[in-house]
Amino acid sequence: MAESMTSQPLAGWGKPDLDLTGADWQSSSRGAGDVQIAFVEGFIAMRNSERPESPSLIFSPDEWHTFVRNARGGEFDLT
Repeated sequence: MAESMTSQPLAGWGKPDLDLTGADWQSSSRGAGDVQIAFVEGFIAMRNSERPESPSLIFSPDEWHTFVRNARGGEFDLT
């Protein structure tokens, strides 16, 4: 298991180094899927609920809005 749950930003991405240890992770309202999100310090963190020790994706509010809009529009559908 990882020593810390703190996200590790990639150089040049301009993402904050958020401490996610006390984050309030939320699953889908339908209880389906493996994704959880948490709202931390004005950003949105997303992780795989089956591997919570893995790195989390960090989105700014604008990035999150774009991601959700595109996901609802089917951009990420694999079928």
